[in-house]
Amino acid sequence: MDRENALHVICGWIAASQRIVVMTGAGISTDSGIPDFRGPRGVWTLNPKAEQMSDIRYYVADAEVRRLSWQSRLAHPAWTAEPNPGHRALAGLERRGKLHALITQNIDGLHQRAGVSPDKVIEVHGTLHKVICLGCGWRGPMQDTLERVRAGEEDPSCLECDGLLKSDTISFGQQLIPDVIERAMRVAGEADLFLAIGSTLQVYPVAAAVPRALDAGARLVIINAEPTQFDEVADAVVRVPIGEVLPALCD
Repeated sequence: MDRENALHVICGWIAASQRIVVMTGAGISTDSGIPDFRGPRGVWTLNPKAEQMSDIRYYVADAEVRRLSWQSRLAHPAWTAEPNPGHRALAGLERRGKLHALITQNIDGLHQRAGVSPDKVIEVHGTLHKVICLGCGWRGPMQDTLERVRAGEEDPSCLECDGLLKSDTISFGQQLIPDVIERAMRVAGEADLFLAIGSTLQVYPVAAAVPRALDAGARLVIINAEPTQFDEVADAVVRVPIGEVLPALCD
């Protein structure tokens, strides 16, 4: 099937669906200036030290890793990034009454800023916009803690218990939040169309949402620059750039 016919068919599936579940990965945010992790210009590709900053073991044990992590958070592109046409197209699905849920591996909050209702978004890896204490579990706005870093605190501690602070995201070595993963699996099983967008579909357990949707009878559309392990079982695979194809499909 050529590209134009494939897009026409997918548009028909979207029009006929009532419970579309979307899962997004880093690929949808690269057009907003937020690099992925493992790509040619990825964060870990260009700076192997950054992978240590994403590992809870190094973060807890090494004050230097925490200092570098806070400097990295100060300069994170999420603070200046804007939602791109891909994000806005998915918000359009909700306006059409089609979006059942949006599972995202991203921590940037761009789906919500694009107009997707927060209660539709399932952030399986947490959010950069909040900070959490590893000691007492206190949470607060990230920008408040970043102001302390700008004022000279290299490794700010919790004002409640003096514990270690970090972004409210899931690092390597940290347990995912069971209720969040359970919700992601539940909505995947309720889908009549599942769109996997900008994800390598390699990270478990969230990647298990794909077979969960298939088992429930949903059609599967994969939109990603590189091949994934689920391409052979997908109803359609699209290699067109996300910011180009999603507006064409969703609007």
